[in-house]
Amino acid sequence: QVQLVESGGGLVQAGGSLRLSCAASGRTFSRYAMGWFRQAPGKEREFVAAISWSGGSIYYADSVKGRFTISRDNAKNTVYMQMNSLKPEDTAVYYCAANVDTGWVPVMGPQYAYWGQGTHVTVSS
Repeated sequence: QVQLVESGGGLVQAGGSLRLSCAASGRTFSRYAMGWFRQAPGKEREFVAAISWSGGSIYYADSVKGRFTISRDNAKNTVYMQMNSLKPEDTAVYYCAANVDTGWVPVMGPQYAYWGQGTHVTVSS
């Protein structure tokens, strides 16, 4: 079992930056692939970024490539997402997710077993 708690959301102006954190409970965090997803009001949840247990494999949605960076610190049981050059369309609730790393990194929501409660990000124009 893994419990996930996101933090770092808030209100920022367009062009600004935020860093989201996702703290995981449990002693086997390093065995899990981690992902970030988001859901904007009135829209379906969408994939943002994912990282393998080692950090050696990373994937991004096209909409955030070059602006967002996912990373992890297994010693701290934490995954991060640095978000730069934020746009109003990045406004959403951001969720982190975890699943046992089986050698490939999931990029679809149903492939993740554990989810955090979400953190709100609002980008004003």
